[in-house]
Amino acid sequence: MPLTEKQQERYSRHLILQEVGPEGQEKLLHAKVLVIGTGGLGSPNSLYLTAAGVGTVGIVDADVVDSSNLQRQIAHSTKDLDRPKVESAAEKMRALNPDVEVKPYKLYINAKNINEIIREYDFVIDGSDNFETKFLVNDACVLAGIPYSHGGILRFKGQTMTVLPGQTACYRCSFREPPPNPVGCSRAGILGAVAGMLGTIQAAEALKFITGAGTLLTNTLLTFDAATMDFRKVPLKKRSDCPVCGENPTICTLEVHAKAAGDSLP
Repeated sequence: MPLTEKQQERYSRHLILQEVGPEGQEKLLHAKVLVIGTGGLGSPNSLYLTAAGVGTVGIVDADVVDSSNLQRQIAHSTKDLDRPKVESAAEKMRALNPDVEVKPYKLYINAKNINEIIREYDFVIDGSDNFETKFLVNDACVLAGIPYSHGGILRFKGQTMTVLPGQTACYRCSFREPPPNPVGCSRAGILGAVAGMLGTIQAAEALKFITGAGTLLTNTLLTFDAATMDFRKVPLKKRSDCPVCGENPTICTLEVHAKAAGDSLP
């Protein structure tokens, strides 16, 4: 279907971009992106994807809004305290753009449910706040062949990479397993705006993937330090011995994650 007159006005700044144009905008309106986590990274992600006119945006989170979230999680406000994050975020997203179907999932993502959820989507954005979930998302997306964006933030720093399964380096190609004693934002702190910086980069990667515009952060780890505003691109290589995407993978199902959580897969 061609863009309506209202859509042409709403997305006019996309339409005049040679790299996007009407064809790219139509691709966005038919695309489906899943955002895992509606916190510091997921908030700007979900709002920018919605504003851009991504046809379906799924948001996954089991938490409720806490006052300590409001320093950086811009999808929520003071009136949303104690409210499920997916409900709070979905309300803002629907108000922002009625073109977009918002699908909230009020649950913790795990080895039992992740495959059923991600298979509906064209692209996944990892906005989770713990290493166990980050490795789970990587392994599930690689095994399912679904492109995704990894993101992580701490203190003044952020890092992100885009993974195209079967074509590029994945998260495990560089980080084989979770660190033994990880420190999160609740203990180490996070400058609020850093979440917005990294989250919007992830959203841009999703929009570029859908429209075919620009160059993706594949085989590259983008890192930055907001304290000094130093940005760096670290080249990555797809490893032949990677346990999930290598030539002889040892992770062929999500059973390893289920066992770590004390669960069993059907």
